Amino acid sequence: MSVISGQTRPDSLLASRFRTYLPVVIDVETGGFNSKTDAILEVAAVMLAMDEKGFLSADQTYFHRVIPFEGTNIEEAALKFTGIDPYHPLRIAKSEKEVFQTMFKLVREAVKASDCKRAILVGHNAHFDHGFVNTASERHNLKRNPFHPFSSFDTASLSGLAYGQTVLSRACEAAGIEFNDKEAHSARYDAEKTAELFCRIVNRWRELGGWPTPKKRPHTSVSSPFYSLSFSLSVLAPSTNDCNSPFSYISVMISHPPISSPSMYSWGKVGQFETLGSVVRISGLLRIST
Repeated sequence: MSVISGQTRPDSLLASRFRTYLPVVIDVETGGFNSKTDAILEVAAVMLAMDEKGFLSADQTYFHRVIPFEGTNIEEAALKFTGIDPYHPLRIAKSEKEVFQTMFKLVREAVKASDCKRAILVGHNAHFDHGFVNTASERHNLKRNPFHPFSSFDTASLSGLAYGQTVLSRACEAAGIEFNDKEAHSARYDAEKTAELFCRIVNRWRELGGWPTPKKRPHTSVSSPFYSLSFSLSVLAPSTNDCNSPFSYISVMISHPPISSPSMYSWGKVGQFETLGSVVRISGLLRIST
């Protein structure tokens, strides 16, 4: 049976975050590794949305079991790994063509609702899922495939950078996301956990000040002997109690291309503290002497 849950929340912030690409998390469970010959047994898609503060979350999930296409190959080892029985008499499944037509339609609707121009596939070892999605689209001559043909976001790479782990279960554990090994290798479960992991990484980068990126200042001469510089820093604190006094003022040495002598040095009054676990974000205004 098809499972569609959640609701789409239009948000232009999401369009600007990923250059008008809507991240859609995809997981396929298959009968092997060859996208041209091996069956797709299950497919799931999780559309994402962004709130008014710029934080990403799962928004809508689509899941369906798939009837293997005619002449397909199914490896016994793959069935043992996933635990899927494609021949179970009570298994409710639809043709590959119908499943992908429905999924593509839902993704296109989510793209439009989010003010985006196209979807970009997010997956754990994304090249695997991307290959099966593209091959299924070609096999049934489906028009208007909503996904970018070759670009994708790979959470195996992202979690390796963020948490030092590339296996989905271990990356989730490192990120503080609950993961049940008994439910793994279901397309829906894996897609939703991959979506949670991707959102956790993107949102953490936002919390640490990595996005929005600071605008570059033009390389022009500075006529005033003073100018102001907004800043946001993240520093490790031994405990949250340490953020009340030691950072009341902060000394910053900077250099600025338009000025020949980078000897300016000033105290900056701290305007705001935010504690994020063991990380303290400091923001405020510097008055720099030139």
